[in-house]
Amino acid sequence: MTRSLSWRVGIGFVLLSLATWAAIGGALFLVLRALHADATSARLADLAQPLGAQVRLAAAGNEPRRALVELRDQVAGQGLILYLHLSDRRIVRLAEDPAPPASLPITTGAPRGAVDRGTYRGPDGVAYAWAAFILSGPGQAGPRALIIATPDRAGAEALRNLFAALPAAILASLIVGAPIAWMLTRSIARPLRRLAQATADLPRGGAAPLPEEGPSEVREVTRHFNAMAAVLTATRRSESEMLANLRHDLRTPVTVIGGFAAALTDGTASGPDVDRAARAIAQEAERLEQLVGELGAVERLHSGEPGLRPEPLSVEESLAAAAERFAARAQAAGTEIAVLDRLEGLTLIADRQAVERMLANLVGNAIAAIGELGTPGGEPLGHIWLGARRLAQPGAPEAIVLEVTDDGPGFPPGSIDRVFERFYRADPARARATGGSGLGLAIVRDLARAHGGDAFAENVAPRGARVDVVLPVVARPAALGDAAPLG
Repeated sequence: MTRSLSWRVGIGFVLLSLATWAAIGGALFLVLRALHADATSARLADLAQPLGAQVRLAAAGNEPRRALVELRDQVAGQGLILYLHLSDRRIVRLAEDPAPPASLPITTGAPRGAVDRGTYRGPDGVAYAWAAFILSGPGQAGPRALIIATPDRAGAEALRNLFAALPAAILASLIVGAPIAWMLTRSIARPLRRLAQATADLPRGGAAPLPEEGPSEVREVTRHFNAMAAVLTATRRSESEMLANLRHDLRTPVTVIGGFAAALTDGTASGPDVDRAARAIAQEAERLEQLVGELGAVERLHSGEPGLRPEPLSVEESLAAAAERFAARAQAAGTEIAVLDRLEGLTLIADRQAVERMLANLVGNAIAAIGELGTPGGEPLGHIWLGARRLAQPGAPEAIVLEVTDDGPGFPPGSIDRVFERFYRADPARARATGGSGLGLAIVRDLARAHGGDAFAENVAPRGARVDVVLPVVARPAALGDAAPLG
């Protein structure tokens, strides 16, 4: 059987049509046969009355065959058979007529002048319809009934009428049903063929969104395909950006390390230049190690095994530790870090290293964003504030919001929706100058979601930006893994 949907729908339509025609034909045949049978029986009954009135046999001793001959001359050419049913239930016939049945089920006790009717199968195997005109009541001498019979052609007449009408019905159903079947097939097959072609084109470079047409099931499949294609296109774009960023991030330290290593090897660097070359090599190696570490963290998060180890944490202590850790770096960049009060003894159960990493990424990004505004070693012109607050939402578990706010330039317009994407850089020039990899905020969001929370970013007035990390007071067990914690 062909696998084409159009052919299958067409074959299904033909089979359904045949079954419908057979059912209609069968029902129509039964109705027509009953109508023809009733018409034949009524005609025989109408003939039996006037013919029966002409019978003048007074006794069984008279000649019944003579009476039949006289009556038969009147119905010659009408295909009728005449019998006399005597009081002793014998049936008299003419020699040239078919043999009658052994008996007929004439209603017992029928009054004189009544007409009885029915069907019987003769000794020759032919079905007959009959009508009996009662000549005398039971118990009297002489014939009791005149019987008029004719072959039962109700079935043949019904078939003839059916074969005459059925072609017109079939033609009408084809005229109406064929376009409907074609439209139904087209409404399903056309979107599916377009979907199959788009699916084949998807690996070779993507596909434009398909129009949602056809039945609801086909529209739903098309809608899911468009969503999948959009996600795949965005993923490919992110991969291209990631590869471009990685090439740049790797090229700079590799070039620096290679250049200074060559200078040390061939003796070009001597005296104070040796120390400078060694420091540059160490700095670039540290930069490479940091990049590799971030890539490893992203891979572990992406695999669904964050390896969190929850423990009770003091929010105030965690923020103070982050501020102290970056105090020297912030001072060197002309930035001041402050921890806001009103922490109200907030505590949560979370992975310590994950919280430290999230705060470190946020504070490091803030320092990099506003570092150029400050005056190293002088009066700070940039500020970073660390804070926290409770968050209670109806129907949701209680949470703690960790806030890192700065008064830097803020996120560029149109970038807030993408700042948490991996390898996305809101300001590529600044990120490359500061050595940012574009993974910091992505790791923050992934770690927050691993705890059952999330992360959000926004610009603040009159200038600056804020990143909120929402963590449930108790990390959700379903989000925790058994792997080693992230370092």
